[in-house]
Amino acid sequence: MEKNELFIGLDIGTTKIVAMIGIVNEYNKLKIIGIGKSKSLGVHRGVVNNISQTIQSIQGAINEAENNSNEKVDKVIVGIAGQHIRSLQHSDYITRENSDQVIDDSDLEKLINQVYKLVMMPGEEIIHVLPQDFKIDGQSEIKQPIGMFGGRLEANFHVVVGQVSSIKNIARCVKSSGIDFDGITLEPIASADAVLSIEEKEAGVALVDIGGGTTDLAIFKDGIIRHTSVIPFGGNIITDDIKEGCSIIKKQAELLKIKFGSAWPGENKENEIVSIPGLRGRDPKEISLKNLSKIIHARVVEIIEQVYMEIKNYGHEEQKKKLIAGIVLTGGGSQLKHLKQLVEYVTGMDTRVGLPNEHLAGNNSIEISNPTFATAVGLVMNSMKNRKNLNMNQKTLTDSNKDNMENDEEINSEVNQNDKTKSIFEKFTDKIKTFLENAE
Repeated sequence: MEKNELFIGLDIGTTKIVAMIGIVNEYNKLKIIGIGKSKSLGVHRGVVNNISQTIQSIQGAINEAENNSNEKVDKVIVGIAGQHIRSLQHSDYITRENSDQVIDDSDLEKLINQVYKLVMMPGEEIIHVLPQDFKIDGQSEIKQPIGMFGGRLEANFHVVVGQVSSIKNIARCVKSSGIDFDGITLEPIASADAVLSIEEKEAGVALVDIGGGTTDLAIFKDGIIRHTSVIPFGGNIITDDIKEGCSIIKKQAELLKIKFGSAWPGENKENEIVSIPGLRGRDPKEISLKNLSKIIHARVVEIIEQVYMEIKNYGHEEQKKKLIAGIVLTGGGSQLKHLKQLVEYVTGMDTRVGLPNEHLAGNNSIEISNPTFATAVGLVMNSMKNRKNLNMNQKTLTDSNKDNMENDEEINSEVNQNDKTKSIFEKFTDKIKTFLENAE
């Protein structure tokens, strides 16, 4: 990787848009050198509903990140979430023509392409195809089939599906902001990269990213992603409830939630009261902190129960699928007081709050040890990982070309092979890039 090569992530959320710029330092660790944040105006529950406002917000965040780092942003990896994202489990198999040859990339490619052809509901398209484990001629629980012999290659897949129009709208906003669109990543997967340790992913863990408009869930077991889900509730509906319940404006409700809010009503005494200035000459309002906690508690329990239902749907109650590392909370909503205790009380699972600085260089001059930035950090890490893979593929190709200069056919087959190793997700990204170019 080139010195000072930039890796840029763009987190388009319901309440805020974050642009983050990272570089690799001399110890090969990721260091964040610039961050820009702007209020998100055109996004509702993770879905763009106003193109021009979203473009303005993106430009605001990008400009701030550029000024912070004195670097120029050219292309970004974008996170997608939103209520239209769903996932399903699917098993598929291929019968190989020649079982005397070892299984290689082309066999996996054929199997994954088969999954890609699954018929979805109108307007939906497969975004991620993630192999879980493989089976060769009935032998199960194979993690890596390449290099093995066998006639029938079977696999279980975790398939993530999304609405094409919503994803194209996000890509359109990025492109119209004057930046190249480098790729997309599912936000729960990005957040998981930023805050989870390898041990937690092995033991079994549920990552719960509580954002403004949505709560994203990613479940890992044995180091493999097993389940993803986007729940269309987040911190904003808690604010709305406070607004309605206390008859105050949204701005005051948000401040109340951040400064005095607690998810555990027992913490506040009956006589604890906060006074809020009245509107335009009206008398100030007195609000009991106990009542405030009750309003927050009721809504938070509802969100936790939805999350727990998803965890149970995955099969957490089966001994083999038990999530030993419990739950990791992240995202802006995870900063609510006593949320950790409430999650443990409702689910009975160990819980911690995850900060996104665990995999970063220790000398980050920019303060990002805040769960709000989990997705943005994950996207920057994702950008770095993609570039690394690309560079490795190109290096393999160059080395191979040197060895085979005299044999054109050999080189061509190597190029094809290199193309085959592209992930389905990269192909999906290429598809969207092509669509955007045609739509110009």
